[in-house]
This record gives sequence, structure tokens and C-alpha cells, in this order.
Amino acid sequence: MIEITKDLSIGEDELKFSATRSSGPGGQHVNKVNTRITLWFDVGESPSLTPDQKNRILSRLNTRISKDQRLRIVSQRHRSQVANKEAAVEKFVELLQDALTDLPPRKKTKVSKRAVQRRIDNKKHLGMKKKYRGKIVPGEE
Repeated sequence: MIEITKDLSIGEDELKFSATRSSGPGGQHVNKVNTRITLWFDVGESPSLTPDQKNRILSRLNTRISKDQRLRIVSQRHRSQVANKEAAVEKFVELLQDALTDLPPRKKTKVSKRAVQRRIDNKKHLGMKKKYRGKIVPGEE
């Protein structure tokens, strides 16, 4: 069992792993060994998650989730499959923890009167500066 939060654990049988060839440096080693690990987690079909948790994960991680509600995490940082698998699981736990934590409520703020006045004064000053760049006609102003 992979512990996400104190009241949520996901079984390792819900995670699917696939190995492919990694990109980047590594010489001949990289051309013959499948070290990149892709972790797949089916959010929509997971029995461990409540409908509210599923909705929260789908909305917060929507850029990482496919149309068929499968979360995909790729790890190719290390040169071994085992290390990349551990890194993918760690990333999976971090993503779900972030998605399931409640965001603090937004505090409504208001611009101070002084700041509004300073902005208007600055606009008037810049307008006058532009006005004085033009031709000066005697008797106008």
C-alpha cells in the first residue's frame, strides 16, 4: 500500500508500470536498456478514491490526465529501472497530496485610496509630459 495521506492509501495493484528506452546521454548503454518508467493510474476506476477525491484530482491535475481519466507520470532521471520506478512513485504521491489538500480561502483585499490617488496623479503627470512634447501655439493652454 502506498500512503498518500493519513486517511488515504492506494494499493500498488492499481498502478501500472511500463518501461521504455530513455533519452539523453548514456552512450551505448542508453540504446540497449529500457530504463525510463511510465506510471499509469486510472483515476476514474480507482476503488480507493471517493467521488469527491476523484473530482478534485481530475480538476487539479487535468493537464496530466488523459481523456480516459488515466494519470501518467514519466521518470527517466536515473540510469536504472528500479531508481526510476521509485522516483515515479514519489512524484505520484506528491502530486496526489498537492491535489487533495485544501487551498486556503482567498482574502478579499481593496486598493488603498492613497494608491488610487498616486496612480491618477502619475497618469496626469505622464499626460502633461506628452502634451508638452508637441508644438506650442501662443495663446493656447
